[in-house]
This record gives sequence, C-alpha cells and structure tokens, in this order.
Amino acid sequence: MKLIIAIIQPNRLEAVKAALTEVEVVRLTIVDVQGFGRQKGHVETYRGHELAVNLIRKVQLQIAVNEEFVEPTISAIIKGGRTGNQGQIGDGKIFVLPMEDCIRIRTGERGEEAI
Repeated sequence: MKLIIAIIQPNRLEAVKAALTEVEVVRLTIVDVQGFGRQKGHVETYRGHELAVNLIRKVQLQIAVNEEFVEPTISAIIKGGRTGNQGQIGDGKIFVLPMEDCIRIRTGERGEEAI
C-alpha cells in the first residue's frame, strides 16, 4: 500500500479528478495549502503599494492506493495536472510514501481491504 501526495495548481483540480476517475481511482482527500518552490512568489499591487506574495495557493491531494494502482494514479495526476504539452514551473509535485496500515473505522477492516 502507498500514500500518494500530490500538490497541484487549483485550476487543474477538475482535470486531475477526471483523469483519476478514468483509471478508477475515486477515493481521495483534498486540502487547500500554500507554499512556494522555484516560483518564489510574485508581486501584487494593492491600493497603489507593491506587496510581495511569498506563498502561492495550491491544492494537495492525498490518495491511498494498493500497489497495482500506484503507476496508473501517478500517470493520471501528471496527465491532468500538467499545463500544456511540456508543463510549466509550478505545475506541482507528486510524493509516493509507503503506508504501513489502513483501518476502515466503520467495519474495522485493515490493510488493502480497507482502502
């Protein structure tokens, strides 16, 4: 079992959800997050004053999958999250973490059956 954490642009969320549905990944958690990478923020003008905005709004997806769904899930996130054919700085990142256990609260099922 793996926990896939993806950080994407908010405007790509619907495309990523559609791509995940195509590969039969329909369970996910979505969290609004802020951060920066290579973009290092941007400058905005507010009431005539320039303000440096260091944190950029992103969306974090948390998806628990069994081993056979890892690569299809990653491919779907890349397909839906990439801007254009080549992508752009700021499109996001995907992290794949080992998941020791999963427990369904309602039934008490554990492991792969609980996902």
